[in-house]
Amino acid sequence: MTGSTLTAFQRELCETSEHDFTGLRALFVNCTLKPSPERSHTQGLVDVSVAIMGANGVTVDQFRAVDEELAPGVYPDMREHGAASDAWPTLYERVQAADVLVLATPIWLGEKSSVCTRMIERLYGNSAVLNEHGQYAYYGKVGGCLVTGNEDGIKHCAMNVLYSLQHLGYTIPPQADAGWIGEAGPGPSYLDEGSGGPENDFTNRSTTFMTWNLFHLARLLKDAGGVPAHGNQRSTWDAGCRFDSPNPDYR
Repeated sequence: MTGSTLTAFQRELCETSEHDFTGLRALFVNCTLKPSPERSHTQGLVDVSVAIMGANGVTVDQFRAVDEELAPGVYPDMREHGAASDAWPTLYERVQAADVLVLATPIWLGEKSSVCTRMIERLYGNSAVLNEHGQYAYYGKVGGCLVTGNEDGIKHCAMNVLYSLQHLGYTIPPQADAGWIGEAGPGPSYLDEGSGGPENDFTNRSTTFMTWNLFHLARLLKDAGGVPAHGNQRSTWDAGCRFDSPNPDYR
C-alpha cells in the first residue's frame, strides 16, 4: 500500500465489490527521469491506482526504471552483447510474475520519457520467448498506462504505449489509460500545491476505471488459463501447421 488517500467514491467501490481479485499480481513501472528518492509527480498518480489495487487484495510490485542499470538494447541480456552490466534479466522475472503491467510516464516534448522507451525496448527483447502454451511470452497478461505532465500529450503518449504493449502480446482492456496535465505552458505539476491534480475528478475517474478494468480482465484471463492457445502458437507454426495461410505450400 501507499500513502495515497482514496476518494469516497473509490472507497465505496472497493468496499461494495463482490469480486475476488486475490491471487492477482500487478507491476507498476514508473518511467520518471528522477531517481529515488526525488519526488515524482508520476508516482503520485501511480499511488492512486496502487491504493485501489491494494484495497482489493491485488499484490503490487513497483520500481522506478531509472534506478536500475537498464542497458540499452533489444536482447534479453545485453551483457551477452557487450554491456558491462544489465539489470533486465532480474527485472524480467518481476514482469513475468505479474498478471498486470502498468507503465507510467511523464510527458517531455509531447512524448513519453526516454526511460519509458527503453523499458518498452527491453520488453520487446523478450517478446519472442514462448510461454508454456507455445504462445509469445506476454500472452494472458494485461497492460495499461498512466501519464502525467504540465504540457499536452496524454492521449498521444497513451496511444504509443498501449499499441506497443498489445503488439508485444499484452491484452488491453477498455479505457486502459489515465493521466493528468495542467494548463498549457509552464505551470504546476501533479503533486505541486494548488495544482488541482489529486482532486481532479476526470483524472480520478479515469484512473479508477482503468484500474478496475485492468484487474477485471486479468481475473477473466487468469481464470480462463490465458488466451486460448489455438491459431496463435508460434511453436505450432514453426512445426509446420500454418493454419489458414493462403499459400498452398504451407498446407
